[in-house]
Amino acid sequence: MKIIVLKNNLKNALDGISRIISNSSLSLPVLKNIIIKTQGGGFLISATNLETAITKNIAGKIVREGEIMVPAAIFLGIINNLPSERSELEASKNILTIRTDNYEAALQAMPVDEFPIIPKISKSQAIIKGSLIALKSALGKVISAAQISDLRPELSGVLFSLDNSSFKLAATDSFRLAEKTISGAQFKVSAGTKFILPLKTAQEIMRTEEDEDISVYVDGKQVVFETKGTEIFSRLIEGQFPDYEPIIPKELETEIVLGKEELLNALRLANSFSSRNNEVRIIFRQGEKAVGIHSSDSLLGESKYLLPAKVKGEAVEVVFNLKYLVDGIKNIDSADLLLGLQGDSRPAMIKSPEDPSGFYIIMPIKPS
Repeated sequence: MKIIVLKNNLKNALDGISRIISNSSLSLPVLKNIIIKTQGGGFLISATNLETAITKNIAGKIVREGEIMVPAAIFLGIINNLPSERSELEASKNILTIRTDNYEAALQAMPVDEFPIIPKISKSQAIIKGSLIALKSALGKVISAAQISDLRPELSGVLFSLDNSSFKLAATDSFRLAEKTISGAQFKVSAGTKFILPLKTAQEIMRTEEDEDISVYVDGKQVVFETKGTEIFSRLIEGQFPDYEPIIPKELETEIVLGKEELLNALRLANSFSSRNNEVRIIFRQGEKAVGIHSSDSLLGESKYLLPAKVKGEAVEVVFNLKYLVDGIKNIDSADLLLGLQGDSRPAMIKSPEDPSGFYIIMPIKPS
């Protein structure tokens, strides 16, 4: 194998796969390696942690075809520090030689057949096809509500729920829930199905820095997200995603419309006094045109912020986990947001008054 490649092209691709390469001493040593393989008019680099695999397609001049497996850490270290933009990679007898005009390194390589096989998925028809940017935006609206759980693995991912015209993304950790609906105008959806994508795979999709369409293929318990330059393979999470429809508020006793940035600023101030339990209290008294944001700590003191708001409905005083509340508010794109309450113990809803396609539900907590 012999390849001539630009440093930045190679470095960007290596950065895109390096996060899934395990540094743990408990993992299989072979998982600390990457595959370099010529294909067509360019070449591929691939890495896997057995649950997720990423392949990057890189443009380069192929002088001689072939493939090789090399240690990821040292190869990435060399490429990051090369002084020249143009590099030559040549593999021969389990040695990868890296050359520039004034540098040469010989890196010990290993047989490719020792690398774990990355499963091939049938790509006869994409079940989803559309804008990668739009998919990343939608994932960004729900991903904060997911949490890694060994006891309940179905909570460790994002639910994709497809029909023939649109699809929904949902995530929950049982204390909060986020849902985002994506219309068929943004994507072509060709199947009605459901699957749970692991949180770590969703995070890798969020990090993909490309501006083009993405195609999604599902085959049994496996899925592939594919763009022109990247392929992300993942196992799917088995199990039943919680039936969350019953907790979505059908009627709201109190509706509060506030400025998003003003509310976030009030919560930042409250955070200094929110105690070890990270609590914040929302107070609305009948007849007032403002909402109180209160926090306190027996050792530090207390914070009280009166925030102008449009309110209708019943008086209420409710306590939330401050971090969870901020996560939900950050999901809203509009200048204003609606906070819908059902008393002090039932689920509350955060959504945009202008965009009905998404919402965030958070459970109140009992004050300490």
